[in-house]
Amino acid sequence: MTNLLGEDGIARCSWGNSAPDYAVYHDEEWGVPLHGEAELYERLCLESFQSGLSWITILRKRENFRKAFRGFVPEKVARFGEKDVERLMQDAGIVRNRAKIEAAVKNARAVADLDLPLDKLLWSFAPTKHRRPRTMADVPAVTDESKAMAKELKKRGFAFLGPTTCYALMQATGMVDDHVKGCFRAS
Repeated sequence: MTNLLGEDGIARCSWGNSAPDYAVYHDEEWGVPLHGEAELYERLCLESFQSGLSWITILRKRENFRKAFRGFVPEKVARFGEKDVERLMQDAGIVRNRAKIEAAVKNARAVADLDLPLDKLLWSFAPTKHRRPRTMADVPAVTDESKAMAKELKKRGFAFLGPTTCYALMQATGMVDDHVKGCFRAS
């Protein structure tokens, strides 16, 4: 367990000890059940923007993302047009990737088109049983549930949400609890 100890003496998943921003995110958010349309839409977007980048980059730009995407209220983002995309492409406070920005807008529109709440849709893929990983090496990148979630989201018009991104979303929002054994958050 000593390899899980941070400089502050708290045992947490090893990545949570790698930077102060990570420690706060690990200790207060990651793996905590999250509900609500705007909250889950925000996480969908942030996980998509993270693809190919370090999560710390996204965490450090999170408030800028919230301002740029109108608090991640799907109804507001669904009304974004080309001028908004261009505005976002000029915003150095966020990740300026056209495909990811356009996916965020498309995904807001997909949320609006759902025949059930986003919360209910996403949480329907939470596994009924999940084995706590012993070490970070035991944490999967993809599961059958994340593959099924990605497939269903694609079918419903969502973009930039493959099985790996969906599993990261599941971890971040508490659909699965991947805090390793020995971490103070492991229950």
